[in-house]
Amino acid sequence: MNLQLNNKTAFISGSTAGIGFAIAQRLLNEGATVIINGRSQASVDKAVAELKTLSNNDKVSGIAADFAKVEEVNNLISQLAEVDILINNTGIFEPKAFAEIPDEDWLRFFEINVMSGIRLARHFFPKMLAKNWGRVIFISSESAIAIPSEMIHYGMTKTAQLAISQGMAQLTAGTNVTVNSILPGPTKSRGVEGFISDLSVAGNTTTDAVEQNFFKETRPASLLQRFADVQEIADTVAFYVSPLAAATNGASIRVDGGILKTLG
Repeated sequence: MNLQLNNKTAFISGSTAGIGFAIAQRLLNEGATVIINGRSQASVDKAVAELKTLSNNDKVSGIAADFAKVEEVNNLISQLAEVDILINNTGIFEPKAFAEIPDEDWLRFFEINVMSGIRLARHFFPKMLAKNWGRVIFISSESAIAIPSEMIHYGMTKTAQLAISQGMAQLTAGTNVTVNSILPGPTKSRGVEGFISDLSVAGNTTTDAVEQNFFKETRPASLLQRFADVQEIADTVAFYVSPLAAATNGASIRVDGGILKTLG
């Protein structure tokens, strides 16, 4: 399927690894021009080189910025011209008991997971409306709806993304701009791989056993019964940022492995 992305430029936050990197590779494979982002210039340069090799597409560049630091975000925005596609992917997570989450963690999670997308969208969204074409995607999570008791602060930020996405979509009426959220389920990103590895070492067991136990004990509602591959998320994102998905707007698109059981 030709996703008609040859003449489109995309910016993806938090894209030197994991889901963001997979999205960048998928869009490059479709012929798009892609700008990636990571916290350090070294990680950005490494990812750009890898993406050029993997995609056989040289139309990729990167800008380093830590989304926990407003001044770095502002500097990043100043370096970006207009983009056709904005993918708000950067985010952090950490299992922690509710009573042990201090104010500083609530604010840090909101700053990185929520304000990162707000600041970028506030800059690019009006430009998309002015030229009458654009795509904004928030990479949320099934945790936005099924709030995980082991990381309520993370779930809160993912729910906030749904609210922002839905509200922005209302501002696009009659235009060729869409704003949607993607809700991945448990996905084998770099952070999750590290989490699994740590648990396997701590429990003196294999990573496969940790994964099986995770879906048995923590996510028993999953129909997939495994972690999704990052490429499976990227494939979904690629379609919804394409011109082919013009009729989908203000939606919360599930790639959750069947965890969520609500009808709406």
